[in-house]
Amino acid sequence: METVSIRRAHKNDASSIADVLERSQWFTYEKLFVKDYIQNLIDNYYNVERIQKEIVSISEEWHGYFIAEMNGLVVGVIGGGMTDGTCGEIYVLYLDPNIRGNGIGTRLLNFFTKIQKHTYGASEQWVAVAKGNDFGIPFYEARGFVFQYEELSYGTTKDDQDISLKYRRKI
Repeated sequence: METVSIRRAHKNDASSIADVLERSQWFTYEKLFVKDYIQNLIDNYYNVERIQKEIVSISEEWHGYFIAEMNGLVVGVIGGGMTDGTCGEIYVLYLDPNIRGNGIGTRLLNFFTKIQKHTYGASEQWVAVAKGNDFGIPFYEARGFVFQYEELSYGTTKDDQDISLKYRRKI
């Protein structure tokens, strides 16, 4: 496999991040949700302008985006923040669908976990995974996350039928 580097995203990475996130949304959710719903998620959360703002708006609640880069191309993205004094959460972890299964997601998760643990003092980590996400659920379970409960996904209503499974692990 080619060399992969992981680093904090810069503002000029926003377009590449948006591209990975958009392709990942279609790959991951095309069988779970209707097209209009997926496109709405992309338009609202993964547009270049929002990503540019989120790259430079770093705080305890949002640590910014971190990317995996291969041959100068963004192939993976992770981001999250602290939900309270000792609880970190992953809000975004997606890979270019063409490079899944090469350990890049695990490297991104490990890198980000160290930041949450050593910079922000997290002792546990949470993630919300869409119910029926047959890519994300096994990934997180294999890395020690344990299912806790179901809830409506962030920014959705019952009509959307977007249910998140909340997972937690000690770090």
